[in-house]
Amino acid sequence: MLIVQHVLDKIMEITIEKNSGYCFGVEFAIQMAEDEMATGEPLYCLGDIVHNSMEVERLAAKGLKIINHEQLKELSNCKVLIRAHGEPPETYKLALENNIELVDASCPVVLKLQNRVKSSFDAIDSKEGQIVIYGQQGHAEVVGINGQTGGKAIVVTTEEDLKQVDFSKPVTLYSQTTKSTQGFYKMKDTIEERIRAAGKKPEETFDANDSICRQVSNREPQLRKFSKEVDVILFVSGKKSSNGKALYSVCKQENERSYFIENESEIEQDWIHSTDKIGICGATSTPMWLMERVQAHVQNQHWQ
Repeated sequence: MLIVQHVLDKIMEITIEKNSGYCFGVEFAIQMAEDEMATGEPLYCLGDIVHNSMEVERLAAKGLKIINHEQLKELSNCKVLIRAHGEPPETYKLALENNIELVDASCPVVLKLQNRVKSSFDAIDSKEGQIVIYGQQGHAEVVGINGQTGGKAIVVTTEEDLKQVDFSKPVTLYSQTTKSTQGFYKMKDTIEERIRAAGKKPEETFDANDSICRQVSNREPQLRKFSKEVDVILFVSGKKSSNGKALYSVCKQENERSYFIENESEIEQDWIHSTDKIGICGATSTPMWLMERVQAHVQNQHWQ
């Protein structure tokens, strides 16, 4: 915590929430990238290594080259890093065909989920069962998970998306690891209601698997408590971060004076005006150095 005395003897406390910052999966991927680049060999990364533009820019300056899946098809005889989100089987097949060395930084939690989804799919596919993934359509992690089913899983984000599901047939539910726990269980309850409405018994045809990463989900109660203890929340996150959007909404529910920023340049003076306690927190994809930079910026300004 920083305690800063500004003009008019105003005391301001600026605190970074102690549990914010990278989850171990993201931290592991970034460390692997930096270790590989330290060898001096070119390193490509399939997609943004983390959903935070500031960190992507920092690593790009060190030599990390971001590519997409179409560009991957044109590469050969090189090293490509798979980020924490994981990849579908097709990526590994292509790498083998093109003599690409993969530096696999897939999060262990994501890899475990991929294996569970594949096993479930193999077990129920012949019985006309359905794999349903509670997650964000098009998200890199969801693409990798769905790849374990050959793209046959049904991705749902809202209740409206459930119209794709045939509730007269068996349903197995999983979740993207970074989704809201509250949102998952609400979706689970809704599916159970739909199954009963279809004349079936959920206990016989429905298998719900809470596959949310606990390092992520545990941040919700921590952030709720932190948001109540300060006057203003500066939530630092990349705008592409699914986890960032979810955790910011948690802050906003508890503290109306919560503001979503990518970096310190987006802070407006009116937010901080006549404020005693400022809290800084972020997503699992937000680097600690960026939150510390926001803290230093607020510390060095003469908010009145």
